[in-house]
Amino acid sequence: MAEVLVLVEHIDGRVRKTTAELLTIARRLGEPAAVFVGSNVAQATDVLAKYGATKIYHSDSADLADYLVVPQAEFLAQIVAQSSPVAVLIPSSPEGKEVAARLAVKTDSGLITDAVDVQLADGKIVTTQSVFAGSYTVAATATTGTAIITVKPNSAPPQQQPAESVDTPVEFAASDLAKTARITASSPKAKSGRPELTEAAIVVSGGRGTSGDFSKVEEFADSLGAAVGASRAAVDAGWYPHTSQVGQTGKQVSPQLYVAVGISGAIQHRAGMQTSKTIIAVNKDEEAPIFELVDFGVVGDLFNVLPQATEAVKTAKG
Repeated sequence: MAEVLVLVEHIDGRVRKTTAELLTIARRLGEPAAVFVGSNVAQATDVLAKYGATKIYHSDSADLADYLVVPQAEFLAQIVAQSSPVAVLIPSSPEGKEVAARLAVKTDSGLITDAVDVQLADGKIVTTQSVFAGSYTVAATATTGTAIITVKPNSAPPQQQPAESVDTPVEFAASDLAKTARITASSPKAKSGRPELTEAAIVVSGGRGTSGDFSKVEEFADSLGAAVGASRAAVDAGWYPHTSQVGQTGKQVSPQLYVAVGISGAIQHRAGMQTSKTIIAVNKDEEAPIFELVDFGVVGDLFNVLPQATEAVKTAKG
């Protein structure tokens, strides 16, 4: 069975949920093989094996840690040449998409970004994408070389299938061209206590209807263990950080549950959350465009609706 490479997303060896999702998808297509960049592979081995990785390619070369994404693309290209996989799955983050694009050029392969589903059909790898600001859903397949695919978080529920993993260290040295942008300093992101917006299974977003008061949105989100997002109108008004913006010019999210609170539903916002599995809207304007998209809608003042919903969630949790 041909290999399917999965680029591991981790923090100091702690494997992120996106990697478990990609390994789950990889098992549909072939034999999952993880590609780990960094010096903490021993900490990640058990988790990767738990989700079906039969092989773990890794390198702790300083070239991979000291420079921007170009060495990662070269490292992946080296493994592609060595193992001839049928596909390479990469998390659909800004960094991941740059790595994928560079890898596609280096391997003369087809590139598909922001896939929300990947399946094997009639012997071909077929992806599903939401395109043109969420106006269309298309099926796409790479026709040249190895399929290079970036996959949005929450595109598949992680499913464990333990396997015996073969440790495969790889010697790597980046080219001089890849060393033109060195990382001179980095600092950890401040923790909010909430899940990462792009990875959260539940997202609650507030918009213009909050009038700048996100307290009820945050309380409801915390009752659900959800991430908090915001519309462009809310962040442009300075009510919430730009890093929390959901939309075409913000972050793309695809959670299991998306709750839009006080958001009209302009196409700019819809493009960033339309692929969510279940969508709920709370808006006092029954003619708001968001209601055309949702699975469930509540017409009402969010400052009355959300406290009741928060209390109901807490009661249900006991």
